[in-house]
Amino acid sequence: MLVSSRRPAEVPEWARLQRSLFAQQDKAWRTFADRYTAADGRLVFAGTLGEGSDDRDGVDDFYEAFFNWPMLYLLGGSDDLLAASERHWDGVTAQLTEMGMLVDGYERGYDWFHQGESLLFFYARCLARPGGARTEQARRFADLYLPGGPNYDPEHRIIRAPHNGAGGPRWGFGDHEVAFPWSLPLRPYGLPLDWLGYDSFDELVADPAKARAYGREMWDRMGRGDTFANVLSTSLAVHAWLLTGEQRYADWVAEYVGAWRDRWAGGPVVPDNTGLSGRVGEYLGGRWYGGHYGWSWPHGLQSMACAAVVAGTNAAFVTGDDGFLDLARNPFDVALEQAEQRRPDDVGSVTDRWTKHLAGRGDRPTLMVPHRRGDAGWFDWNVPPTQYLIWLWHFGRADEDRRRVDALRAGASWDWTAVHDQRTKEENGHEEPWFEYLAGRNPRYPERALRSALATSEQRLDDIARDDTDPAAGPSALDIHLWQHRNPVVTEILLQLTTGTPQVLYNGSPAHLHLRWFHGDGVRPGLPDDVAALVSSIDPDRTVAELVNTGDRPRTLVVQGGSFAEHRISTAALDDGPAEDVGGPRVTVRLEPRAQARLTLALELRAATPTLVSGA
Repeated sequence: MLVSSRRPAEVPEWARLQRSLFAQQDKAWRTFADRYTAADGRLVFAGTLGEGSDDRDGVDDFYEAFFNWPMLYLLGGSDDLLAASERHWDGVTAQLTEMGMLVDGYERGYDWFHQGESLLFFYARCLARPGGARTEQARRFADLYLPGGPNYDPEHRIIRAPHNGAGGPRWGFGDHEVAFPWSLPLRPYGLPLDWLGYDSFDELVADPAKARAYGREMWDRMGRGDTFANVLSTSLAVHAWLLTGEQRYADWVAEYVGAWRDRWAGGPVVPDNTGLSGRVGEYLGGRWYGGHYGWSWPHGLQSMACAAVVAGTNAAFVTGDDGFLDLARNPFDVALEQAEQRRPDDVGSVTDRWTKHLAGRGDRPTLMVPHRRGDAGWFDWNVPPTQYLIWLWHFGRADEDRRRVDALRAGASWDWTAVHDQRTKEENGHEEPWFEYLAGRNPRYPERALRSALATSEQRLDDIARDDTDPAAGPSALDIHLWQHRNPVVTEILLQLTTGTPQVLYNGSPAHLHLRWFHGDGVRPGLPDDVAALVSSIDPDRTVAELVNTGDRPRTLVVQGGSFAEHRISTAALDDGPAEDVGGPRVTVRLEPRAQARLTLALELRAATPTLVSGA
């Protein structure tokens, strides 16, 4: 055990702010639960889903309201938060089952862009308390996608439809005949199959016959076969592997991601679709673009990059083969080959992430890349989605990925050190100033970021206090995105500062925490009461964390290398003391009252087999 009794003259400001944020979060989740949930944990909602042309949508919106609550517990939230999270999981699951949206506790069938959002809540539960019902659920959910399950064709190595789930392939885009499965809010994105000869969105809205014909084309060309977004399903198998230790889950991840890598081999761009025979472009005239949530769909690079990073890191994680990371890099490399300096008013879709970053710049150009591809070429210029490249660099710590991030920074005319008070539903947007902090170019980031998180949560609490929504009005009057817009729990900054980790990828990545903290018993996860932690360096060969006990009682804590004990701690040292040999995933530290210490760890990244199996 390492022991520190060194007392600073005063508690550092970042430590005081961090403990204040933990205290505010304890108030925040209770306020949300009191206002929006029933006694059994379900959301107060006097309506049903499963009606009309959007009859497959909505499961994600119910789970998303709580997606980061188990993560807050894991970081050091209150003792009763995990039990509350379990109650809300059970309540919402029962609620959605009653609506016919789930089968045996799992999504009946929808796209993986949304399934991944739903499952962040589940993945965080597995990490916060592995074992028990979560292990059985992880096995059952993942088996839906392995050979022998209803969705996967092992002969062609494909998931058979873009919409899939517990009911197997769910062909097309809805359960009823839909003339034109393209809702009005998507008008700014244009038509996804621009080569079919239809002039415009408005043309189809005005002509029912053309709308029916176009709808039929979409069903036939995009509603069957595999789509690249389906690789997000590999996160289910990764968690089943971690919780059970069964190799078949890791083997399937390698097989399925390997299939997409093979389809990319010999071509410049990762394709976004295959037919039922496994052939790229089978229903799209040979085109590698045009698949559901692919290169032509709204978001384009945003969706493809996220799926590629999740797939590549998942396969590398379970196999130890970092060659899979090349799949993750390809969408960025293709986009960056065409990068240009453009003015902010050229920004196309997906603007929320960048609105505050680009504000106040006038008409100065900044680095932008095309996000989508159609027959006329690449289009839809926007700021590159930095968060995915930073996540990729964080996972592998490869020099080439850091150079990619540095290239984005060099081309940006906006301030990478600025901290904005913002809250997208992904709860990201601070990756750039955090990256600059780790690089030594943004020393005041911890204090500024913590104040921003406090302000964001407080604003959400104010919104809740002023909300006069009547759940009895039903879905006609209630936006089912209300709850995720009101969720006052904020974990992005706590993840960055206490664990050295960027925000998890919202469409379904495992939480690859650089460090994990436990109470002195090594069981209860999170920082103990009064303790603050600040990870200031995550270089491949050295990790540095400042620790402060802000209270008047001694505190003992355990640090673990990686979410899943996959990083081996070679040596550990406090302050300028000698480095002690460790040779395992954990070290225990005791902080005397009001003590502060600098903990330096020599880590071997991914040197051990990852696991969530108890006693492994």
